[in-house]
Amino acid sequence: MDQKELLIRMQPDLAQIDAAMRTDIEAIVSPRLKEILAHALLRGGKRIRPMLTVLAARLCGVPDLTGQGVMPSEVFRLAMGFEYLHGASLLHDDVIDRAEQRRGQVTANALWGNPGVILTGDFLHARAMQMVGGLGGIRCLEILSRATIAMVEGEFLQAAVAQRQDFSESAYFQVLQGKTAALLGAACEVGALFAGGNEAQQQAMRAYGESLGLAFQVVDDLLDYWGDPAITGKAVGNDLVEGKMTLPLLFTLDNAPVHERERLLALLAGEAAARQAAFTGVRTLMEELGSPGYCRGHAEALADTARRQLLGFAEGDALAVLKGLVGYVLTRRQ
Repeated sequence: MDQKELLIRMQPDLAQIDAAMRTDIEAIVSPRLKEILAHALLRGGKRIRPMLTVLAARLCGVPDLTGQGVMPSEVFRLAMGFEYLHGASLLHDDVIDRAEQRRGQVTANALWGNPGVILTGDFLHARAMQMVGGLGGIRCLEILSRATIAMVEGEFLQAAVAQRQDFSESAYFQVLQGKTAALLGAACEVGALFAGGNEAQQQAMRAYGESLGLAFQVVDDLLDYWGDPAITGKAVGNDLVEGKMTLPLLFTLDNAPVHERERLLALLAGEAAARQAAFTGVRTLMEELGSPGYCRGHAEALADTARRQLLGFAEGDALAVLKGLVGYVLTRRQ
């Protein structure tokens, strides 16, 4: 399934998710809160997390009310809780990073200041818990809370890894498990649980989401070095400039000749401007050592793991789209 067909198949559900979010935000009393939420949530986005909840619910038995793909509205409200939690994390990340732009657009904190944006992130987190717990019950709330804890611990772990200069792949993937994979896994698991899926189905969907999330991030790391800025919406080289230890750089450090490794370590310990000036040379070194192919192999292995989780499910539109999402993650350019 190519990306065009995948989007066509997902569009009705994506429209329902967006409609549920707009209705929820419109009911908010505070004009400023409503304004910040609209800026943060309603200007596009892939909506992968809520889409996974809807697909997992459909795969595990939530009824089609009309025979034409119409599902109970509760499913879409449940799903948008995961977009809210994701949105809260992005708002807080931008405050922590003092970011002024995200994917070429002005950040909320640059427009409205940190206090209001922090409170908006807190609102989204609380609203996500209220919606998932109210609609899905205590077990769904526990899954969401577990993912939230993993995300926060992932941030602290990333800081600790950077401080102790741990250049191991195991540390890298441990950070990704918390920061990225946990929420996608939870989105899938909650959808399966809400639909009445059995324990094996719930765990398979969770594993699917986690593996998909890890593959997504590895591809994201590749795009930061080899993406097209006109398509991705952000300049290449940001990870290197910020000194982030992503998989392409970790592989290069592990396989570079001693003098090149020492030069890279000196760059990482130095100023951001020096790393920016050295980006083209570092990328060339990565290519010479085979870093792109190595990282691509990792992403494909994770994608295969995600596909294997789907083997026990019945064929149908939901299964086809979930398989298609694995292909999209591997081939995406933005």
